[in-house]
Amino acid sequence: MLFTELPFFALYLPVVLVGFFTIARFSLWSGLVFLGILSLVFYGIESPKHLPLLLGSICFNFFVAKRITLNAENQPVRKRLLQIAIVVNLLVLAIFKYAGFLVSNINAIFSVQIPDPKIALPVGISFFTFTQIAFLVDHYRTRAADYDFSRYLLFVTYFPHLVAGPIIHHASVMPQLHDPAMAKPREHLICLGFAIFAIGLVKKIVFADSVGAYADAAFQAVDGGRALAMTDAWLAASAYMLQLYFDFSGYSDMAIGLSWMLGVQLPYNFNSPYKALSIADFWRRWHMTLSAFLRDYLYISLGGNRGGTLMRYRNLFLTMFIGGLWHGASWNFVFWGALHGGFLIVHQLWVKLCGHRHRALSVNPAYKVGAWLLTMLCVLLAWIYFRATTFSGASTLLSNLWFNAANPFVDVFSDRGLDPVRGAFVVATLACVATFLPNSNAIGEWLARRVQVRRHERLVLVGFALALCVFLVVVNSLRSDVSPFIYFNF
Repeated sequence: MLFTELPFFALYLPVVLVGFFTIARFSLWSGLVFLGILSLVFYGIESPKHLPLLLGSICFNFFVAKRITLNAENQPVRKRLLQIAIVVNLLVLAIFKYAGFLVSNINAIFSVQIPDPKIALPVGISFFTFTQIAFLVDHYRTRAADYDFSRYLLFVTYFPHLVAGPIIHHASVMPQLHDPAMAKPREHLICLGFAIFAIGLVKKIVFADSVGAYADAAFQAVDGGRALAMTDAWLAASAYMLQLYFDFSGYSDMAIGLSWMLGVQLPYNFNSPYKALSIADFWRRWHMTLSAFLRDYLYISLGGNRGGTLMRYRNLFLTMFIGGLWHGASWNFVFWGALHGGFLIVHQLWVKLCGHRHRALSVNPAYKVGAWLLTMLCVLLAWIYFRATTFSGASTLLSNLWFNAANPFVDVFSDRGLDPVRGAFVVATLACVATFLPNSNAIGEWLARRVQVRRHERLVLVGFALALCVFLVVVNSLRSDVSPFIYFNF
């Protein structure tokens, strides 16, 4: 079930809101149980055959957390329990996500014919696995309180974030599930939630889907062995760069908006990443909850900044390398992560080379423009490997950016009834939106301040947001082909 579909907006969401607040009015715990059950229903509709896997994962990890608590004075047992749990979680993730990738590489290296297991990827497995690993690690470190099963189940399955993030942390979400204020609907939060949800719908249905066709046409062509004209290649790479941002940040906005309606605040996941002036700044702004997870549970565990400069660079590269592999079982994702690891190392070397002059340079207007252009170029080139389904296809498109200028706009778009001039205009417009306009976080905070104190504006805001949501959802339902969210694949 997609947030952009009519059954979700017209049926599922009203049942969630009315049912939860009606039940929670008498018992918050019962309301949370109801919300947990409906979250399982949401996942079951999307991926029914993998619902037992999700429930099994939740039960296993909750049981281990309880055993860690019971052995509070036995450090060796606690450590062994954590190690076993992490291995089991990663093994399950590896079987479902990487088995086919491993088999194909063994076949290629050793010239054997092991059958492809063809295991279907469970929706959201990376997200609910990482969420629970973080919980167990913090539980082991005694930074996680002891929670009952109903709240833990809701924490993991909470439908706004379950299948595509943002990755939530128990320290910020669990206390909210104990807050008695959650049981009562708050007008300003519901109004704000619908407004943020509407922004997310616009990003997905209007922005991302409008350029997605151009990216799909070109990348399918290069993956199929065709070369592109230079103008085609630049249009395709830029279109995907914008499609991915508006698609994923749109989903995150919808998740945040839905959660606001229920009185729960989820973390921001994007902060205008295409305004970044360095690759490090980009990763502070892009998929922020994943960046925080990789920093706290991988980079620091590898040694972080300890051990000298070379060890820091090694840890940084490995973190991004593994982060690339997390996105999918493909050498394209691995190479994408390695590229960003290399970019981050080069950036640190540049900062070190500049020394005390870097601060003065960073406020120079000309330097800022150059830094932004270089950062966006690096991000765009790396996205090519992220999007292409074959390494050869990515390399073809990359080379076509520079060396194949003949016959612009031939076949690759016209074959699909796409107008490349219109595509270029849409790409330029969305680039300006992503670069110069306030992001949804800033808009949401501005709206929150207004509706908090100006009750008469709440009705206007919720009326406009609801009308926009209904219009976009209906328009989306009339399309012949409804596009899913990109990050459902990860």
